Amino acid sequence: MCGRYSLICIDDLGNRFRIFNPMLGARSKFNIAPGTRQPVIVQGASGRELVQMQWGLVPHGTKNLKGAHPIINARAESLAEKPSFAPLLEKKRCLIPASGFFEWKHEGVKKHPFYIRVTDLPLFAFAGLYDEWQDPAGSVLATYTIITTEPNTLLATVHNRMPAILSPEHEEGWLAGGQLDTGQLREMLAPYPAEKMVLHPVSPLVNMPFSDNERVIQPIQPVTSLNSKYTQ
Repeated sequence: MCGRYSLICIDDLGNRFRIFNPMLGARSKFNIAPGTRQPVIVQGASGRELVQMQWGLVPHGTKNLKGAHPIINARAESLAEKPSFAPLLEKKRCLIPASGFFEWKHEGVKKHPFYIRVTDLPLFAFAGLYDEWQDPAGSVLATYTIITTEPNTLLATVHNRMPAILSPEHEEGWLAGGQLDTGQLREMLAPYPAEKMVLHPVSPLVNMPFSDNERVIQPIQPVTSLNSKYTQ
């Protein structure tokens, strides 16, 4: 799964993703947690738009928020089969900009956090889906989920899933909407190449959502059982 990520190159969002409605007051985030409102890119009537949504999908058919179980991740392999995701797959795809993400390696009863990034992309995009829930008074809550896929050889040393990172050439097609066949989905949501990614162990401070500063992404002494050739 993907339960934390960072977005620290906020000033470069417009140029990187060709967005012309900058989000005033946006700031870098080092430790983004579920339940918070974050920048998401959608395809609007006149082009790409940067909007704020809450991380944790609440399907539009949910009766009330009190009984809701927000969905932070959606498995790529079963998107077309799940009632909560299938309608969104055609009409409500989005890009979730990020600079890196965190995964936890389990060793017995201990969990060690790692920070992962793409070597040649200071900003990249997770593939996502979004929906809009409306309460009886007419207020709308926009929410999103991050799609996950099988891990590449690098991520497999830490976790059994990884977020689906879109190659830049696939971002336009993902945002465009419309039906995607099985082959297109498989290609777009394939594990990002391991040789284009690096990871390193980080402080347990990241376990606390309020620890939102540069310290949570800085390397610490590597865990000895991890293959050191993948760290940087």
